[in-house]
Amino acid sequence: MFPRIAAVCLSVGVALCGTGHPRVVTQPVDESRLLTLHGNVRPEANPLNDRGRLQDSSPLSHLLLQLKRSPEAEAEAEEFLASQQDPQSANYHHWISPAEFGERFGAAQADIDAVTEWLRSKGFAVNQVHPNRLLIDFSGSAGQVRGAFHAEIHHLEVEGRPHIGNMTDPEIPEALAPVIEGVVSLNDFMPHALKTARADYTFTSGGSTYQAVVPGDLATIYNFTPAFAAGYTGLGQTIVVVEDTNVYSAADFTKFRSAFGLSSAYPHGSLVQVHPAGSGGACTNPGVNGDDGEAEIDVEWATAAAPDATIELASCANTRTNFGGFIALQNLLSQANPPAVVSISYGEAETLNGASGNAYINSLYQTAAAAGVSVFVSSGDEGAASADAGATSATHGVTVSAFATTPYNVAVGGTDFADSYLGSNASYWNSANNGDYSSALSYVPEIPWNDSCASVLLANVLGYTTTYGKTGFCASSTAKSDGLLEVVGGSGGPSNCATGKPAKSGVAGGTCKGYAKPSWQAVYGNPADGVRDIPDVSLFAANGLWGHYYVVCYSDTRRGGASCSGAPSTWAGFGGTSVSSPIMAGVQALINQKNSSRAGNPNPRLYALAKAEYGASGNSGCDSSAGAGVCAFHDVTLGDMDVNCTAGSPNCYAPGLTKGNGGVLSTSTSAYQPAYGTARGWDFSTGIGSVNVWVLLQNW
Repeated sequence: MFPRIAAVCLSVGVALCGTGHPRVVTQPVDESRLLTLHGNVRPEANPLNDRGRLQDSSPLSHLLLQLKRSPEAEAEAEEFLASQQDPQSANYHHWISPAEFGERFGAAQADIDAVTEWLRSKGFAVNQVHPNRLLIDFSGSAGQVRGAFHAEIHHLEVEGRPHIGNMTDPEIPEALAPVIEGVVSLNDFMPHALKTARADYTFTSGGSTYQAVVPGDLATIYNFTPAFAAGYTGLGQTIVVVEDTNVYSAADFTKFRSAFGLSSAYPHGSLVQVHPAGSGGACTNPGVNGDDGEAEIDVEWATAAAPDATIELASCANTRTNFGGFIALQNLLSQANPPAVVSISYGEAETLNGASGNAYINSLYQTAAAAGVSVFVSSGDEGAASADAGATSATHGVTVSAFATTPYNVAVGGTDFADSYLGSNASYWNSANNGDYSSALSYVPEIPWNDSCASVLLANVLGYTTTYGKTGFCASSTAKSDGLLEVVGGSGGPSNCATGKPAKSGVAGGTCKGYAKPSWQAVYGNPADGVRDIPDVSLFAANGLWGHYYVVCYSDTRRGGASCSGAPSTWAGFGGTSVSSPIMAGVQALINQKNSSRAGNPNPRLYALAKAEYGASGNSGCDSSAGAGVCAFHDVTLGDMDVNCTAGSPNCYAPGLTKGNGGVLSTSTSAYQPAYGTARGWDFSTGIGSVNVWVLLQNW
C-alpha cells in the first residue's frame, strides 16, 4: 500500500526525507514560567451562561494535545507534499503512511518524551501518541486539567441546553511551548451538520412547480451519463463518509437505490457501516442520534454519484471533547489500507473552533494527503457568515468554516438552478417523469444557492431595487413573512482566523490570521489576498427556494424524515453543501477508477485544469448561463450568496439604520460590497464553478 521510497529520498536529497530534526525542548520545565495558549475559549463560556465549576473528580477521557513541528520541519513537510503532486518529481504519487510521515516530519522523540513525562507528572494517563507524532491522546479529570493547564472547566447553560467549557485560555510551561500547539478542545460544543431541510416558502419561484432532483437528474445535469456508459461507475472504489452517528435504517439506502434504478443498473453498489479501531483513539458505536439524517444524505448521494462503489459509513461516538467523525478518520488513517476518498459534511467557524482546534484539523488533513487520501468537505450553509450558523441575521461579520479552509482538502460549495429566475423551466425539465423519476433534459444554468433576502436576484423578482437600507428588501415585511430573514446559502470566503485570537468573540480580528494561500490556488478571478480562499468547486445544494431540492429516503419521522413507502415526491427533501460534498467525493471515485490510482489532494489538478480553461481573462465559452459547453467547469456568473445582517454589526452595510434588520453582509460598512457576488472565473460564491463530469474525467 505504501511503497518505501528510501531510494527516492537519496535521489532528491535529505530535505524531502525530513530525518534528523533536532529536539526543540531544550530547557527544564519550570512551572513558574507559563505561556498562555490564546484563542481557545468558546464565546459561550461567559458569565451569563456560567453555572459553576465542574467537579474536580469529573472524568475527561481522551483529551487531545496537538504538537507542532519546528518551522524548518514544517517547510520540509509542505515541500514533500507538493512534490507528491508534481508529475516531474520522483515523489509523484508516492504515498506514505502516517507512521512514515511522523518518522520524517513529526516531533522529535525526545520532545514527545518530555511532553508525556510532564502529562504523567500531572496525574494524566497517556493513552497513545498518534502515528504522525503530532497528537497525544490523554485522559484525566477536570481537577487535573485545572492543575496542569490553569483552566477551569465550568458547567454552562446555552439556549436551555447544558454544556461544559473552559472559562479561560489554557496555559503550559514555557519550556514546552516550542513543541505544543495546544489542547484541541476543553469543551463539548460539537460541529454542526451542514444539511438544510426543504422549506415550504410563501415565495413559490414565480409560480413554478417543484422539480425535485433525483439520481437520474444528477447524472443528466452534470454529465455523469457518458462516464457511466463508458464503465466508470465507481466499481472497485470505496467512498468513506465520516460521521458521529449511524444511519437511521440501512433499508433507507436500499430503498433509495431501488426506487431510482441504481440497484438494477449498478448491482455492485453497497453500504457498510464500521466503527474503526486503530491508534488514533477509542471508537465506540454511536448508535442513531440527531445527526442520522445527515448520514442518510451522505450515503445516498455518494452512491448516486458512484453507483457501483462501496459506500462506507465510518462512525464513532463523540467523546466529551472531540467529534466522533474525526476519531473515525484518525483511526482509518492509522490502518494499513486507509481510504482513498473521504467526505465530511460538518463544520464550525474558524473563529469559534479555536486556534488549537484549527491546527488539529489542518494536521489531520495534512496526514491524510500524504497518504494519498482525497478529502472533500462541505464549505458551509451560511454564506460568508459561518459563525452565525442557524441564525436569522449575521452578527459576527465575514467568517468561514475551519473544517473546509485547510490547504489539504477540497471545499465544496453550493449552487441553485437559474431556470426559475429566468422563467425557462420548460426548457430544462420534462413535464412527465421517466421510469426512474428523473425529468431533467440537460445541464441547467446555475446561480449561487441563497435563501436570504440579501439575494439581489430574489429581491429583483419581488420588485425591490435594493436589498439593504430602510427601503431595501431585508427591511421589508415581505422578507419576514416569507421566511427570508435567513443566514442560509452556500458558503465561501477568505480564511481569516485559522490562527490567533479574535479581539471579539466569534469575530475575525485581533491576532487572527488565515492560512497562507497555496501555490496551486492561482486561477483567473482568485484575489491576491495572500490567504486560502474557499470554496474550490460547487454543485447544486439548494433546498427549494427556487423550486429545486434533493430527494432523500430518510424514514426517521421523529427527526424530520418521512415515510419512503410512496412516490419520491412524498419523501424527505434536503439541500445543503452536505449533499454536494459526497457527490464530489463520488466524482473523485470515478477519476480514481479511470486512472487505477488514488489522487491525494485533488486541488492542484483541479486548479491546473481551471487555469487552462479560464486563461488570463476568463472564458465566455465556460459560462454557466450559456449552457453546458465543452469545459470541465461551469463558470457561474449570475447572482450572489450574500446574507442579511443586523445593523451595527461587523461587515454589515445598513445605510440609515442603527439596529435591527435591513443590513446585508458586505466587505465594507460604508459602501455596498456584497459578500460575495459571482464574477468571471473563480469567485467566493462558487469557486471555480460546478463540474462537467465527463469532460473532467477525460481531461484529468
